[in-house]
Amino acid sequence: MQISDVPDLAHTHPRPVHWLATATAMAAVVALAGLLQPDAATAGQAGTEPAGRTAPNAAPLPAPDTAAVDFPLECGGAKALVTKEATGDLDGDGNPETVAAARCDAGSGTPPNGLYVLTSTEKADAPRVVATLVDPADRQSVADLQIRDGVVRARLLGYSGPDVPGCCPDEEHNPTWRWKNGAFVRSVGGGSESRSV
Repeated sequence: MQISDVPDLAHTHPRPVHWLATATAMAAVVALAGLLQPDAATAGQAGTEPAGRTAPNAAPLPAPDTAAVDFPLECGGAKALVTKEATGDLDGDGNPETVAAARCDAGSGTPPNGLYVLTSTEKADAPRVVATLVDPADRQSVADLQIRDGVVRARLLGYSGPDVPGCCPDEEHNPTWRWKNGAFVRSVGGGSESRSV
């Protein structure tokens, strides 16, 4: 018979000190796993949610500054002009967003507005546009803008047809937008979508 170099473990008996050491090691692993949790999830449009939003108990970030944003407007050399803005927490993450109405600074006439949602993060150098609520191609001007209870409310002036002069919008729209299931959902208050001005 050959004698093994490894001691026979079948006859060893665990002692209380072994159980205590095992329990202490398991408690350390569980505590470490609790400390290494991922950041809390926050609302954002699909594929656009920036990493690094504040932790649940951290102070909220400041509202995004419209002066630091490049708006997606084609102004042909003219600057973008912010005509209205409002701030508030739209997605429930504890940090304010800014909604801005911007248009090209044409100097004369009534260029259409775009209505944009801006957000900022601790890691980003500047705020960025995360949603377009009104596209300038819709030929509408933002006459009033506010945020109440996480809802964006706007009064939009538009045109009933292409023959209406650009100086004189003849329709008014009063839409609202609410963050729901990862997107801004538009609804119209008061029943009708538009009314004559």
